[in-house]
Amino acid sequence: MIPSDTKPDETRQNHDHAVIAQFTRWAGTFAALPVHAEHSAMVRTLAACALTPASRVLDVACGPGILACAMAEQAQHVSGIDLTEAMIGQARRRQNAAGLHNLEWHVGHAGSLPFEDGSFDCVTTRYSLHHMTDPGRILAEMKRVCCEGGRVVVIDATPAPESQTAYDRMERIRDPSHTSALTLMQLREVGRQCGLIEQLIDGYRLEAKLEELADPEAMPALTEMFEADIRSGDDRLGVQAYRAVDGLRLFFPISIIAWQV
Repeated sequence: MIPSDTKPDETRQNHDHAVIAQFTRWAGTFAALPVHAEHSAMVRTLAACALTPASRVLDVACGPGILACAMAEQAQHVSGIDLTEAMIGQARRRQNAAGLHNLEWHVGHAGSLPFEDGSFDCVTTRYSLHHMTDPGRILAEMKRVCCEGGRVVVIDATPAPESQTAYDRMERIRDPSHTSALTLMQLREVGRQCGLIEQLIDGYRLEAKLEELADPEAMPALTEMFEADIRSGDDRLGVQAYRAVDGLRLFFPISIIAWQV
C-alpha cells in the first residue's frame, strides 16, 4: 500500500535507490557465489532461450553478467543492462576473464529500456522480477524491444500460493530491495496480459546456504524464522529449509517461462 502522501513515482525512485544500495554493497560477493552460476540451472535456462548463432540478445537486470556471458557463447551478440553500476563493473570483469568480445553493457532502468522496438531476437531477465515494483511494466518493455516471433524469457523465484506471504516476509528481511515474488500462476497471468504466447514452462529448486546470501545483522531474525519452520515441519516458508553441517540451507523455488512475441 502506497501512503497517501507519497506519489507512485517517488515510491519507485525510493525503491530504485534501495536496489542500487543493496547491489552496490553486494556486487563482488554476488558475482562470486557459485549458486548464481549453478550448472544444471544454467543448462535449463539456455535451453529455454533457444538461441542460435545469429541471435541478438538482451539480458535485463543482468547483474554481474553471469547469464549474459553464458548466452554470448551461443549467440551473435548480447547486450546487458542493469540499474547498478557496480554490477556492470562486475559484468565487464567476467567478460574480460572469459575473453568474450560479442557483449556490450548499459547502466539503465528495466522499466524504460534504451533500445528501439524489435531490436532483439531474445530478451531475458533472471532472478530479478521480484525486485520490481511493477512486473507488468517490465515485461511489457521486454516485449517491446523483442522482435515479432522472438522469445521473452523470465527466470525467477515463484513460491507456492500458500507460502507466498511468508516467503516474501523472509526475503524482505534477507534483502531489503525485495518487493514480492509472484506465484507461477501470477507470472503466467502477467504474460497473458502483455499479449505474450507461452512456449515453455520449466523449473528447478536452487539450493543455497542462507549465511552466504544475507547480511550478518539479518541472520538472527532469519535464523529464528528458519528454525521455527524446521521445527514445525510444515515448510511454511516454501523453501524446504534444513540445518546442514555448514549451517542453514534452503531451496529457492525457481520457474522458467518462455513466451513468443
